[in-house]
Amino acid sequence: MEDTNKGASTGLKIVIGILLALFLGTAFYTSKLYSDKKETEATLVKEKQEVMNELSEMAAQYDQAISENEVTNEELVAARGRIQNLMDSLKISQNSVNSLWRYKEKFHSLQVEMDKLLAENEQLKVDNELLATSLDSTKVQLAERTMFTDSLLVQNTELSEVMENAAVLQTVGLKGFGVIERSSGKLIPTERAGRSDKIRVCFTVAKNALVGPGNKELYVQVLDPKQNILGANEQIQFDETTINYSVVSKFNYENRSLNICEFVSPNDEFEKGRYVVNVFNEKELISTTEFTLR
Repeated sequence: MEDTNKGASTGLKIVIGILLALFLGTAFYTSKLYSDKKETEATLVKEKQEVMNELSEMAAQYDQAISENEVTNEELVAARGRIQNLMDSLKISQNSVNSLWRYKEKFHSLQVEMDKLLAENEQLKVDNELLATSLDSTKVQLAERTMFTDSLLVQNTELSEVMENAAVLQTVGLKGFGVIERSSGKLIPTERAGRSDKIRVCFTVAKNALVGPGNKELYVQVLDPKQNILGANEQIQFDETTINYSVVSKFNYENRSLNICEFVSPNDEFEKGRYVVNVFNEKELISTTEFTLR
């Protein structure tokens, strides 16, 4: 009987030892997982802040380049807007490896674009300085305007040639800006929200030999800084896609380039901030731009 009790006691001790080892092992494993999770989260937060800091530095470089240009460089302004959009999105993004990886890819893409645009901007500044040594101030201003106009014409021509292979209407040179409307009907561009009576949206319908002539429609959508749709704010359905638009641009297309301007009124009064202008050909977004009212 004594041997039996000793055997049972020994077995119980072994079982207790095994359970204690399993408990300690589980506790260690759980602690390790928790520690690894905290370390990963800390690393993601740090890397996210590093990306945000680098984006802020890029934005500052764009701000400096834009401020140094006497004539507004629309490409620099648009690129600066894309960086701001990415920063706004990154602020509210989740701290995950996949999410951070996607933002890093977008950051590297924007960095390549910035290097190219700033290099072109520096070259333009050098060219202007060389030109200024041989011309007086009046000729310099005229030459700059001519160069800018020629550049737009070349871009529009190149874009038109590319889009001739598609059997759909496309637009180029989309611009949006505030205007003061005088009683005489005269329009004065302004960047001030408080003085703007309307938003003027202008674009060029590109020549496309594959599109038949006749009455056409494009849908213009203007969003204010609070993402409210200005103007009519009516809906139209294309298959399963619904478009809210500010104004319908109706025109007679004659197989040649056509300049068009439309006006959009405020819902109440214009807010200060960034405005987005989109142009749709039925359900397809064919051009977009941004501008700011101060």
